[in-house]
Amino acid sequence: MFVDECQLHVKAGDGGAGAVSFRREAHVSEGGPDGGDGGRGGDVWLLADHNVASLLSFKDHPHRRATSGTHGMGKGRHGRGGSDVEVPVPEGTVVRDRDGEVLADLSQAGARWMAARGGQGGRGNARFLSNRRRAPAFAEQGEVGEEVWYNLELKLMADVALVGFPNAGKSTLISRISAAKPKIANYPFTTLEPHLGVVRFDDHEFVAADIPGLVDGASEGKGLGHRFLRHIERARALLVLVDLAPDDGRSPRDQEAALLAELASYQPDLVERPRLVVGSRADMVGPDARTALAEGLPVISAVTGEGVQWLLGRLAVMVEEARSARPAPRGMVVHRPVPAGVVVERAPDGALVVKGRQAERAVALSDLTDPTALAYAQGRLRRLGVDRALARAGARPGDRVRIGRLEFDWEPD
Repeated sequence: MFVDECQLHVKAGDGGAGAVSFRREAHVSEGGPDGGDGGRGGDVWLLADHNVASLLSFKDHPHRRATSGTHGMGKGRHGRGGSDVEVPVPEGTVVRDRDGEVLADLSQAGARWMAARGGQGGRGNARFLSNRRRAPAFAEQGEVGEEVWYNLELKLMADVALVGFPNAGKSTLISRISAAKPKIANYPFTTLEPHLGVVRFDDHEFVAADIPGLVDGASEGKGLGHRFLRHIERARALLVLVDLAPDDGRSPRDQEAALLAELASYQPDLVERPRLVVGSRADMVGPDARTALAEGLPVISAVTGEGVQWLLGRLAVMVEEARSARPAPRGMVVHRPVPAGVVVERAPDGALVVKGRQAERAVALSDLTDPTALAYAQGRLRRLGVDRALARAGARPGDRVRIGRLEFDWEPD
């Protein structure tokens, strides 16, 4: 079963809490702090894997979770870190947030993208020892790992995409030139999902994609057009099949014009790709009518094999030329940069929201119920420039300020 759209829920591991402990030994009246740090939570990574064909594994089981870090202990013993989780996805997987914004494009095997960052482990009280703080009685809590829902969308990675109206002979052709075995029958929309086939001709090898038939208005979403058309986006070359024996009597040139118009409406640069237009199902018309129907186009028959060897030779040359002109993408394309520093935004309710990973961590990891820990967190926020950022954002005494889960009334100094 081919699945090219799904949702994915990822939960990174939580960080372990730091320990509050003091050295206790015989003949040592005042031992110092020796609480260990908590372990870091595991990350969740998406990995483009050549051996994964579709998003089927996420259809009924969309949840992926990394393990959490363990807590620190006395005698300076640190907690164990959580294990990372790698989630294999097909090449060509596009990651979007719930609003549809593209976050990453995993277009090559081996590309990795961090989907959820593990929580930082809290520091034990031994880390807070200083000349002014000889017996710190507080430690940091573990940071909660990120938890996110994503929309995954697969765009097939193929060298040649077969384009045509329903029942134009695309499935029959790909079953003849490759080992792909799509369903073949004499009625429209027999193919309801794309099929990939590896084609070998002489010393050439390329991947062909059988795309379900398009209909008029496919670029506007008719006939599941968007779901089908997106699999053409990454193709290096197009093979346009026009039916020599259509049920509606439309001429091959009219079919070609209509198909190219749909491609141009969906994504204009598709019509600029190298393409070959051929008349298909030549076995369905008599030899006398074939020349008139083809209107100067080369003809093939996937059933009898007529013109197939010539077609493979032309496609092999087109693919080699296209590969030279458009090398395969390298690595991973990330569309959303990770924000850095401290940013202050005004929320709809009028509160000032401080955003920034370091500022949010300063609040999330500190035990704000302890006066000493609260004073430490305030100093850390000051060093990060939160006070200056609030002043630049127009904060006034008494304004509500939110940093992560902490909400307070702001007062200068």
